[in-house]
Amino acid sequence: MAQPVLSFGDAALRLVLALVCGGIIGLNRDLHHKGAGLRTFGLVALGTAGTTIGMLLLAGSQPDNIGRVVQGVLAGIGFLGAGVIMRRPDKARVTGLTTAAAIWFVAGLAMLCGIGNFPLVGLLLAFAVALLVGGRRIELLAERMVGKVRGEEDDSDGGAPGP
Repeated sequence: MAQPVLSFGDAALRLVLALVCGGIIGLNRDLHHKGAGLRTFGLVALGTAGTTIGMLLLAGSQPDNIGRVVQGVLAGIGFLGAGVIMRRPDKARVTGLTTAAAIWFVAGLAMLCGIGNFPLVGLLLAFAVALLVGGRRIELLAERMVGKVRGEEDDSDGGAPGP
């Protein structure tokens, strides 16, 4: 099988797109004063997209390696995400779950950037930003509709501040 050809410009575009996507999600986390932010998310995105591009270039000789790389990257990113999850000893609550999920999400998004699936990248990024920006408001609205009042035990770590 012939090795795929990827121009330097195409590879650079894919890496820049991954960096922008990671940066957007990371900026949201920074603005909410979370443990991982713009730089962490940018590095995760660049590393994942770069690894994906590298595997695409090597896939001509062993296509089954791509699946192994995807598994390895997503499992490894899971460990990185676990590092931002903390249990607060003063309260029975866990923080960092949204940031950990966002790290994992950005890795997957960067893989899509690496393979060049730009329409899917745009759609997923739009959904993620909408969820991170508006998710808390939707939760609060739903809680008001069912009569639940959010108290101090709130364990969410994303979205807009509560009332």
